Amino acid sequence: MKALEFCGVDFSYGQGSFAIENLNFGVEEGEFVAVLGHNGSGKSTLARLSNGLLEADKGTISVFGTPVGQKNLYDVRKNVGVVFQNPDNQAVASIVEDDVAFGAENVGLPREEIGERIAFALRAVGMENLRHATISRLSGGQKQRVAIAGVLALKPKIMILDESTAMLDPRGRREIVDVVLRLNKEEHITVVLITHFMEEALLCDRAVVMNRGQIVMQGAPAEIFGRHEELLTYNLALPRIGLICKGLREGGVPVEDTLDVEKLAEEIARCVLSQSI
Repeated sequence: MKALEFCGVDFSYGQGSFAIENLNFGVEEGEFVAVLGHNGSGKSTLARLSNGLLEADKGTISVFGTPVGQKNLYDVRKNVGVVFQNPDNQAVASIVEDDVAFGAENVGLPREEIGERIAFALRAVGMENLRHATISRLSGGQKQRVAIAGVLALKPKIMILDESTAMLDPRGRREIVDVVLRLNKEEHITVVLITHFMEEALLCDRAVVMNRGQIVMQGAPAEIFGRHEELLTYNLALPRIGLICKGLREGGVPVEDTLDVEKLAEEIARCVLSQSI
Protein backbone atom coordinates (compact mmCIF):
# COMPACT_ATOMS: atom_id res chain seq x y z
CA MET A 1 0.00 0.00 0.00
CA LYS A 2 1.16 3.51 -0.78
CA ALA A 3 1.95 5.37 2.43
CA LEU A 4 2.45 8.67 0.59
CA GLU A 5 1.50 9.53 -2.97
CA PHE A 6 1.80 12.66 -5.13
CA CYS A 7 -0.16 12.69 -8.42
CA GLY A 8 0.50 15.50 -10.91
CA VAL A 9 1.30 18.02 -8.17
CA ASP A 10 2.24 21.64 -8.91
CA PHE A 11 3.20 24.23 -6.31
CA SER A 12 4.47 27.78 -6.67
CA TYR A 13 5.48 30.35 -4.06
CA GLY A 14 4.04 32.99 -6.38
CA GLN A 15 7.32 34.12 -7.92
CA GLY A 16 6.57 33.08 -11.49
CA SER A 17 8.11 29.60 -11.46
CA PHE A 18 7.11 26.30 -9.91
CA ALA A 19 8.92 24.97 -6.85
CA ILE A 20 7.21 21.63 -7.63
CA GLU A 21 5.96 20.86 -11.13
CA ASN A 22 3.90 17.86 -12.27
CA LEU A 23 5.34 15.73 -9.49
CA ASN A 24 4.41 12.05 -9.46
CA PHE A 25 5.96 10.34 -6.47
CA GLY A 26 5.04 7.48 -4.19
CA VAL A 27 6.43 5.81 -1.08
CA GLU A 28 5.37 2.29 -0.12
CA GLU A 29 4.43 1.48 3.46
CA GLY A 30 7.58 0.55 5.42
CA GLU A 31 9.94 1.89 2.75
CA PHE A 32 13.02 4.01 3.53
CA VAL A 33 13.49 6.57 0.75
CA ALA A 34 16.20 9.21 0.41
CA VAL A 35 15.30 12.38 -1.51
CA LEU A 36 18.45 14.05 -2.81
CA GLY A 37 19.00 17.35 -4.55
CA HIS A 38 20.81 20.67 -4.39
CA ASN A 39 19.35 23.75 -2.68
CA GLY A 40 16.21 24.91 -4.44
CA SER A 41 15.45 21.56 -6.05
CA GLY A 42 12.07 21.25 -4.29
CA LYS A 43 12.97 18.81 -1.50
CA SER A 44 11.72 20.89 1.44
CA THR A 45 8.60 21.91 -0.47
CA LEU A 46 7.83 18.21 -0.91
CA ALA A 47 8.12 17.73 2.87
CA ARG A 48 5.78 20.63 3.67
CA LEU A 49 3.20 19.50 1.12
CA SER A 50 3.20 16.00 2.61
CA ASN A 51 1.52 16.99 5.87
CA GLY A 52 -0.42 20.03 4.76
CA LEU A 53 1.93 22.82 5.85
CA LEU A 54 1.64 23.91 2.22
CA GLU A 55 -1.33 23.33 -0.10
CA ALA A 56 -0.79 22.15 -3.68
CA ASP A 57 -1.88 24.43 -6.53
CA LYS A 58 -2.74 21.43 -8.67
CA GLY A 59 -2.88 17.65 -8.36
CA THR A 60 -3.53 15.40 -5.39
CA ILE A 61 -1.52 14.24 -2.38
CA SER A 62 -2.67 11.34 -0.22
CA VAL A 63 -1.49 9.67 2.98
CA PHE A 64 -2.60 6.03 3.21
CA GLY A 65 -5.36 6.93 0.75
CA THR A 66 -6.57 9.99 2.69
CA PRO A 67 -6.36 13.23 0.66
CA VAL A 68 -4.17 15.93 2.19
CA GLY A 69 -6.43 18.95 2.56
CA GLN A 70 -8.01 21.30 5.08
CA LYS A 71 -10.77 18.83 6.00
CA ASN A 72 -8.34 16.03 6.79
CA LEU A 73 -5.36 17.86 8.31
CA TYR A 74 -5.81 16.39 11.79
CA ASP A 75 -5.79 12.79 10.53
CA VAL A 76 -2.94 13.46 8.09
CA ARG A 77 -0.70 15.06 10.72
CA LYS A 78 -1.29 12.19 13.12
CA ASN A 79 0.21 9.92 10.47
CA VAL A 80 2.96 12.19 9.12
CA GLY A 81 5.62 13.56 11.46
CA VAL A 82 8.18 16.05 10.14
CA VAL A 83 11.56 16.76 11.75
CA PHE A 84 13.16 19.96 10.46
CA GLN A 85 16.74 21.17 10.11
CA ASN A 86 17.32 23.25 13.24
CA PRO A 87 16.49 21.44 16.52
CA ASP A 88 16.58 24.72 18.46
CA ASN A 89 13.63 25.98 16.41
CA GLN A 90 11.59 22.87 17.29
CA ALA A 91 12.04 22.90 21.07
CA VAL A 92 8.98 24.15 22.97
CA ALA A 93 10.08 23.34 26.53
CA SER A 94 13.28 23.58 28.53
CA ILE A 95 13.28 19.99 29.89
CA VAL A 96 13.58 16.93 27.63
CA GLU A 97 10.51 15.00 28.86
CA ASP A 98 8.31 18.12 28.72
CA ASP A 99 9.35 18.78 25.16
CA VAL A 100 8.68 15.18 24.08
CA ALA A 101 5.25 15.27 25.79
CA PHE A 102 4.11 18.48 24.06
CA GLY A 103 2.54 16.94 20.95
CA ALA A 104 0.88 14.08 22.81
CA GLU A 105 -0.61 16.52 25.32
CA ASN A 106 -1.97 18.70 22.54
CA VAL A 107 -3.95 15.86 20.97
CA GLY A 108 -5.59 15.20 24.34
CA LEU A 109 -4.14 11.81 25.25
CA PRO A 110 -4.66 10.53 28.82
CA ARG A 111 -1.82 11.30 31.24
CA GLU A 112 -0.91 7.62 31.70
CA GLU A 113 -0.63 7.08 27.96
CA ILE A 114 1.47 10.23 27.56
CA GLY A 115 3.91 8.85 30.12
CA GLU A 116 4.12 5.57 28.21
CA ARG A 117 4.73 7.38 24.94
CA ILE A 118 7.47 9.56 26.45
CA ALA A 119 9.22 6.43 27.69
CA PHE A 120 8.82 4.70 24.30
CA ALA A 121 10.06 7.70 22.31
CA LEU A 122 13.10 8.40 24.49
CA ARG A 123 14.04 4.71 24.54
CA ALA A 124 13.74 4.56 20.73
CA VAL A 125 16.25 7.40 20.25
CA GLY A 126 18.57 6.35 23.08
CA MET A 127 17.84 9.35 25.31
CA GLU A 128 16.09 7.70 28.28
CA ASN A 129 18.98 8.56 30.61
CA LEU A 130 18.58 12.27 29.79
CA ARG A 131 14.84 12.46 30.42
CA HIS A 132 15.21 15.26 32.99
CA ALA A 133 18.07 17.09 31.26
CA THR A 134 17.97 20.73 30.20
CA ILE A 135 17.71 20.89 26.41
CA SER A 136 19.95 23.96 26.06
CA ARG A 137 22.84 21.97 27.53
CA LEU A 138 22.60 19.10 25.03
CA SER A 139 24.77 18.62 21.95
CA GLY A 140 23.34 19.24 18.49
CA GLY A 141 22.89 15.53 17.87
CA GLN A 142 21.15 15.04 21.22
CA LYS A 143 18.80 17.97 20.53
CA GLN A 144 17.87 16.45 17.18
CA ARG A 145 17.17 13.13 18.91
CA VAL A 146 14.80 14.95 21.25
CA ALA A 147 13.05 16.50 18.23
CA ILE A 148 12.66 13.03 16.71
CA ALA A 149 11.35 11.71 20.04
CA GLY A 150 8.73 14.47 20.11
CA VAL A 151 7.47 13.30 16.72
CA LEU A 152 7.64 9.63 17.77
CA ALA A 153 5.48 10.31 20.83
CA LEU A 154 2.61 10.90 18.41
CA LYS A 155 3.32 7.45 16.91
CA PRO A 156 3.17 8.54 13.25
CA LYS A 157 3.22 5.93 10.50
CA ILE A 158 5.43 8.17 8.33
CA MET A 159 8.45 10.20 9.41
CA ILE A 160 9.93 12.86 7.14
CA LEU A 161 13.35 14.28 8.01
CA ASP A 162 13.83 17.56 6.19
CA GLU A 163 17.61 18.22 6.15
CA SER A 164 17.56 17.13 9.80
CA THR A 165 21.31 16.41 9.85
CA ALA A 166 22.46 19.52 8.00
CA MET A 167 23.63 21.37 11.13
CA LEU A 168 25.40 18.39 12.70
CA ASP A 169 28.99 17.17 12.52
CA PRO A 170 29.72 13.82 10.77
CA ARG A 171 29.37 11.85 14.01
CA GLY A 172 26.04 13.50 14.83
CA ARG A 173 24.77 12.86 11.31
CA ARG A 174 25.65 9.18 11.55
CA GLU A 175 23.93 8.90 14.94
CA ILE A 176 20.68 10.35 13.59
CA VAL A 177 20.72 8.16 10.46
CA ASP A 178 21.33 5.07 12.62
CA VAL A 179 18.39 5.99 14.88
CA VAL A 180 16.06 6.49 11.93
CA LEU A 181 17.22 3.27 10.26
CA ARG A 182 16.46 1.35 13.46
CA LEU A 183 13.00 2.94 13.70
CA ASN A 184 12.32 1.91 10.12
CA LYS A 185 13.41 -1.69 10.67
CA GLU A 186 12.11 -2.30 14.20
CA GLU A 187 9.04 -0.04 14.43
CA HIS A 188 8.16 -0.34 10.71
CA ILE A 189 7.91 3.42 10.33
CA THR A 190 7.95 4.63 6.74
CA VAL A 191 10.83 7.11 6.36
CA VAL A 192 11.52 9.86 3.84
CA LEU A 193 15.02 11.22 4.41
CA ILE A 194 15.52 14.56 2.64
CA THR A 195 19.19 15.45 2.39
CA HIS A 196 22.02 16.79 0.27
CA PHE A 197 24.56 14.47 1.93
CA MET A 198 24.90 11.69 -0.61
CA GLU A 199 26.39 9.20 1.84
CA GLU A 200 23.20 9.29 3.93
CA ALA A 201 21.37 7.54 1.11
CA LEU A 202 23.61 4.46 1.27
CA LEU A 203 21.38 2.58 3.72
CA CYS A 204 18.05 3.50 2.10
CA ASP A 205 15.88 1.19 0.03
CA ARG A 206 15.56 3.75 -2.76
CA ALA A 207 17.14 7.06 -3.72
CA VAL A 208 15.29 9.83 -5.56
CA VAL A 209 17.03 12.82 -7.13
CA MET A 210 15.11 16.08 -7.58
CA ASN A 211 15.99 19.03 -9.81
CA ARG A 212 13.87 22.12 -10.47
CA GLY A 213 10.85 20.63 -8.77
CA GLN A 214 10.85 17.34 -10.65
CA ILE A 215 12.19 13.83 -10.11
CA VAL A 216 15.02 13.28 -12.58
CA MET A 217 16.53 10.02 -11.25
CA GLN A 218 15.39 7.23 -8.98
CA GLY A 219 16.40 3.68 -8.12
CA ALA A 220 18.55 1.68 -5.72
CA PRO A 221 21.41 3.77 -4.25
CA ALA A 222 24.04 1.64 -6.02
CA GLU A 223 22.30 2.22 -9.35
CA ILE A 224 22.00 5.98 -8.81
CA PHE A 225 25.60 6.42 -7.67
CA GLY A 226 26.80 4.39 -10.64
CA ARG A 227 25.61 7.20 -12.92
CA HIS A 228 28.51 9.48 -11.95
CA GLU A 229 28.41 11.95 -14.82
CA GLU A 230 24.65 12.42 -14.69
CA LEU A 231 24.80 13.22 -10.97
CA LEU A 232 27.33 15.95 -11.65
CA THR A 233 24.91 17.67 -14.02
CA TYR A 234 22.56 18.08 -11.03
CA ASN A 235 25.34 19.52 -8.83
CA LEU A 236 25.59 16.33 -6.79
CA ALA A 237 28.88 14.61 -6.01
CA LEU A 238 29.47 10.94 -5.28
CA PRO A 239 29.70 9.85 -1.64
CA ARG A 240 33.29 9.49 -0.43
CA ILE A 241 33.39 5.73 -0.94
CA GLY A 242 32.32 6.21 -4.54
CA LEU A 243 35.09 8.72 -5.12
CA ILE A 244 37.59 6.26 -3.61
CA CYS A 245 36.46 3.50 -5.99
CA LYS A 246 36.74 5.84 -8.95
CA GLY A 247 40.18 7.08 -7.85
CA LEU A 248 41.48 3.54 -7.40
CA ARG A 249 40.41 2.55 -10.91
CA GLU A 250 42.04 5.65 -12.36
CA GLY A 251 45.23 4.67 -10.48
CA GLY A 252 45.27 1.20 -11.99
CA VAL A 253 43.49 -0.80 -9.26
CA PRO A 254 40.43 -2.31 -11.03
CA VAL A 255 37.97 -2.40 -8.12
CA GLU A 256 34.24 -2.73 -8.70
CA ASP A 257 31.86 -0.01 -7.54
CA THR A 258 30.58 -0.71 -4.03
CA LEU A 259 28.91 1.21 -1.24
CA ASP A 260 30.17 -1.14 1.50
CA VAL A 261 33.51 -0.40 3.21
CA GLU A 262 34.22 -4.06 3.97
CA LYS A 263 33.50 -5.10 0.39
CA LEU A 264 35.82 -2.35 -0.84
CA ALA A 265 38.61 -3.67 1.40
CA GLU A 266 38.02 -7.16 0.00
CA GLU A 267 38.13 -5.78 -3.56
CA ILE A 268 41.44 -4.01 -2.91
CA ALA A 269 42.93 -7.18 -1.36
CA ARG A 270 41.73 -9.25 -4.32
CA CYS A 271 43.26 -6.84 -6.83
CA VAL A 272 46.58 -6.66 -4.96
CA LEU A 273 46.82 -10.46 -4.65
CA SER A 274 45.96 -11.06 -8.30
CA GLN A 275 48.61 -8.55 -9.43
CA SER A 276 51.28 -10.01 -7.12
CA ILE A 277 50.64 -13.53 -8.46
